[in-house]
Amino acid sequence: MSPSTLSVITPVDSTAFATVQISSSEQVQAAVERAAKAQKAWKRVPLKQRVEMGRRFLEVFGTRKDELAKELTMQMGRPLRYTPGEIKGTQDRGKYMVDVAEEALKDVEIVEAGQEGKFKRFIRKEAVGVVLIVAPWNYPYLSSLNGVLPSIIAGNSVILKHSSHTPLCGERFGQAWTEAGLPDGVFQCIHMSHADTEALVRNPLINYVNFTGSVEGGHQIQKAASDKFIATGLELGGKDPAYVRPDCDLKYTVETLVDGSFFNSGQCCCAIERIYVHADIYDAFVDAFVAETKNYRLGNPLEPETTLGPMVKTKAADFVRGQIAEAVSQGAKAHIDASLFPADKPGTPYMAPQVLTSVTHSMRVMTEESFGPVVGIMRVNSDEEAIHLMNDSDFGLSASIWTKDADAALRIGDQIETGTWFMNRCDYLDPALAWVGVKDSGRGCTLSKFGYDQVTRLKSFHLKLVTV
Repeated sequence: MSPSTLSVITPVDSTAFATVQISSSEQVQAAVERAAKAQKAWKRVPLKQRVEMGRRFLEVFGTRKDELAKELTMQMGRPLRYTPGEIKGTQDRGKYMVDVAEEALKDVEIVEAGQEGKFKRFIRKEAVGVVLIVAPWNYPYLSSLNGVLPSIIAGNSVILKHSSHTPLCGERFGQAWTEAGLPDGVFQCIHMSHADTEALVRNPLINYVNFTGSVEGGHQIQKAASDKFIATGLELGGKDPAYVRPDCDLKYTVETLVDGSFFNSGQCCCAIERIYVHADIYDAFVDAFVAETKNYRLGNPLEPETTLGPMVKTKAADFVRGQIAEAVSQGAKAHIDASLFPADKPGTPYMAPQVLTSVTHSMRVMTEESFGPVVGIMRVNSDEEAIHLMNDSDFGLSASIWTKDADAALRIGDQIETGTWFMNRCDYLDPALAWVGVKDSGRGCTLSKFGYDQVTRLKSFHLKLVTV
């Protein structure tokens, strides 16, 4: 294989599924120059027309749902019964961002009593310029959309560098934008090396970087951008906790937390990775949680009965298996016999789900992001103990409480170090709410009307209308 191409290895059977062209350094430079030129014209297009372009893009994107869903399954392994949901979810999320765009981007008028007719003052939200988006593979369309759509509607041009596991997703976005009629150069998907990506972050023509990925990757992006006075939006790791109180709806809580732990093989930034259960219902919760987990069907993601597919690659599965083995050697109890899942095979990306108890925060599986189908469950005796343990983490993306007491949920939520606090829900992004992280989960914001603030800069206008 030539250095100028990339083979996409499918986790379904570990064969080459597709090949894409890797751009040279010269081609990357030419692309960013095209983007800068195109943006100057695009920002002058009236906002209403940019909004309508966003709507057309979403309509075009949705017309190929079945084709895109199967291609997505082949690239990253999520069962085919679920991947159409990402296509629809991308449209739904995009519709919200389109609907709030005009309100989010309108001028902020400054009105002062007694000054009418003397001054005109307002604050305008201007596009930052060329936006670089480095997107992940686990939700390749949804995560990309968070940055791509608001950036373009706000008047920016976008260069999308997608994950090497899901490069075709970036190309499909490009095809949809082209079919929708977006001018050349406003959106470009470029496949490039890590070295060229780092160089592009440093490029003086790049005005903002949106990155979703690992903490290590976030540090690399931040370091590369540090020579310029530009902002970066970083959505990084998570180790999201859940606290189950005695007054919860036990059946609902178990079913929802099992799904929150193992959907997409646990490969979600906001997946539940640690659960703290009040002692009064601990035993009943664990028994029900283990029983519900055993209902999964691990196998070929193209088969309709499969509810748990392979992880994205064998190395990722090996990492999680290592976490589990280490925890068991330190005293943790594993509740799932892998033989119940015949497709589970060491040395492959196919991995059975695992539930661990007798875990502590001295174990990596309770402190280090797993990003796989494993969850640890601990017994707690009070709200205060749960609060302490939930906050005992380097991460803070989302957290949840399971209770019928909304007042308690609000009181406890105010004490949790997290970007999003849920009650009786988890592993969900509401496009009307700001998606943010604290600590090593990153910084910045996507979604909601505030997501537009990340890809615009404020410019003040102060006009004195009367000079006598």
